Amino acid sequence: MNNLRITLVQTQLAWEDVNKNIHRLNNLLIGVDDTDIIVLPEMFTTGFTTNAAPLAKDSYEKGMIFLRKIALIKNAAVCGSLICEEDGHYYNRFVWISPAGEPIFYDKRHLFTMTNEHAYFNRGEREVMIEYKNWKIRPLICYDLRFPVWSRNKKNNPYDLLIYVANWPEKRIMQWNKLLQARAIENVCYVAGVNRVGTDGNDFLYNGQTMMVTYKGDAEVLEEMKEEFRTFTINKEELLTYRDQFPVLNDADDFSIL
Repeated sequence: MNNLRITLVQTQLAWEDVNKNIHRLNNLLIGVDDTDIIVLPEMFTTGFTTNAAPLAKDSYEKGMIFLRKIALIKNAAVCGSLICEEDGHYYNRFVWISPAGEPIFYDKRHLFTMTNEHAYFNRGEREVMIEYKNWKIRPLICYDLRFPVWSRNKKNNPYDLLIYVANWPEKRIMQWNKLLQARAIENVCYVAGVNRVGTDGNDFLYNGQTMMVTYKGDAEVLEEMKEEFRTFTINKEELLTYRDQFPVLNDADDFSIL
């Protein structure tokens, strides 16, 4: 399948209010139709919070029920991150659910120490590749964007699409914009970056700038501060043709991450 339709959802998030956020997303997603993937922001049931222990059970259980429901109703894969507790440890976990498949998980690797995320969450240790409709997709979360080695494409098994879900504040939005384009250019791939809007419980302002970036670095950006979704169509044949014409990945360094 050459074309992939991907819907990016830029929404407000009520602070630590699971039910309100699920209700908001239910209403917002009513208008989504004819898509292959729906991408929600980081911690879409709570907003970005370190209050992991009291929120994990409600966030994860209700969030998973919601993702499964939307995947079935829309006949599309749905993804975003949730607070998750596992064996007494807490994770900022990216969850991918397709209509007919088992969930696929990625735990955030780079924890934001400036807000003490590392004191409340365990970091992930595993790279994840999702194969869906003949596309290879790499999921990542927010602060991961600043660490290009973790996202570096491999010449022997390259992915086609990077997905970043985030709560990235307005005061650092310039870096968000430039880094998303850089990840697309250096990895010769499409990049989808989904950010939230509104103000959280710590009075941080988020202005969105959700975007789809081509493998050449060209970006189409959702309207600033607006709660909306937009569906993009990306083409794998065009990506592979460009890679054949400009095979930069062939010259990439070989490396592994311990």
